[in-house]
Amino acid sequence: MEFGLFDHLDRNDRPDAELYADRLAIIEAADVAGFRGYHQAEHHMTPLGLAPSPSVFLSAVAQRTSRIRLGPLVYLLPIYHPLRLIEEICMLDQLSGGRLELGVGAGISPYEVGYYGVADDRQSRFHETLAILIKGLTSARLDHHGEHHRFDDVPMVLKPIQQPMPPLWAGVGSSEGMNFAARHGMNAIGLGPSERIRDIAAFYRKAWIEHADDPMRAHSSVQTPRIGALRQIHVAASDAQAWEEAAPAYDHWYGNLNWLWKEHGTQVSSNLARDLQTGMDNGAVIVGGPDTVRKAIAGEAEATGYNYVVLQFAFGTLTRDQVLRSIDLFANEVMPAFD
Repeated sequence: MEFGLFDHLDRNDRPDAELYADRLAIIEAADVAGFRGYHQAEHHMTPLGLAPSPSVFLSAVAQRTSRIRLGPLVYLLPIYHPLRLIEEICMLDQLSGGRLELGVGAGISPYEVGYYGVADDRQSRFHETLAILIKGLTSARLDHHGEHHRFDDVPMVLKPIQQPMPPLWAGVGSSEGMNFAARHGMNAIGLGPSERIRDIAAFYRKAWIEHADDPMRAHSSVQTPRIGALRQIHVAASDAQAWEEAAPAYDHWYGNLNWLWKEHGTQVSSNLARDLQTGMDNGAVIVGGPDTVRKAIAGEAEATGYNYVVLQFAFGTLTRDQVLRSIDLFANEVMPAFD
């Protein structure tokens, strides 16, 4: 079992500059504590995500850490120019000493990509941009003639440290998406109730074997995929204290999550719990003292079959000190049980 961090960088009641400073301190603590990776969401025009340019924030993270692997989960490929993104990926892998984890996706929110004018064709743009990224990162020169982009003999001067390219990640849920990720040799992350994670893990292991000989795997350095679950978490000295701190923080975070959807008169995905108790009941949220948290993770790991847990420690109104204490308790009193 391995553990990573997930982060929306959702807005709270502190100035944005302080939010960034607090988050860098939190990631530094996670680096020292031995977490494997830091995975950052990309969102636009919403208080859910105050790092709409992952490359900018992750370049700062790379200079403040030495071991933790880092990457977007995910770059919203439809809104990027492929050549610019190839160069940013190479820079980040070089700046981090080869620690980049490359998450890619088409975007969950149609409103966010819609602001960029690509909502109607985001899937075709995603597929084409991913093909260009793989080709550009693994070739000396780039040629591509497609629906959205055309490149002729472009020199790929910058290269990533990791060869043939950094490992790919995908957020998965549908069978179509899981088959696509398995064909490309990606690590996979799911979210939602424990039953959903169980089904994702089982399907993905099967898909991974079925697509073992797919030529799209040629670029992949992933031998055994990490199949992860995204879980919000808060650890305190007791179950009661953890609940008291996490409940208002979750409500604030959910308000940020649903903010842009409410702007358009709709509701965010039903895969996400609308309150802390519901999230705890279905396994999507883990809140409690160290013993409670340890038992919850062990039970879910056995029931679902995941091998990587991506934990969102910082969310909503939780303070820097509360998050740092939560990470410290987890690292010292929970993680050792899974070595």
